[in-house]
Amino acid sequence: MRTIAITGTRATGHRPLDEYRITFEQYLAPFAPGAHFYIGGAKGIDTLTLLWLAGQTTATITIAVPGTLDQQPAEARQAVARTRDRIKEIVELGAADLRTPAYHARNRWMVDRASMTIGFPHATEPSTGTWQTITYTAEQGKPRLIVPV
Repeated sequence: MRTIAITGTRATGHRPLDEYRITFEQYLAPFAPGAHFYIGGAKGIDTLTLLWLAGQTTATITIAVPGTLDQQPAEARQAVARTRDRIKEIVELGAADLRTPAYHARNRWMVDRASMTIGFPHATEPSTGTWQTITYTAEQGKPRLIVPV
């Protein structure tokens, strides 16, 4: 089974939702048959890919959050609730302090379990969590697909 970590920007309001649907059809759909996706439980790309994958594919989905699901933004919690019947598992990593190191640890957890990463960065600045995850994937010698949004 192909295992894929998803990483991406939380800032998605700069594009219409229809553009994301087209992007996901082009860059997620080819990998979806028989795949298991690891998605962070945040807003933005995490929420959009969860909704698209749950509604358009039969892929297996795991949601990973750095602390607990209840600590995630309302938009993300609502997406999980709407797609709960399509989510295989929700992994709460239990971080007490939800700052950058906790999110990086969550991202590494997903990459460690995946055979590849698909990243949807908004900016080219390497200090974002998306680029940190893409870089970590490369350091692990795993393939990564970068789809700027």
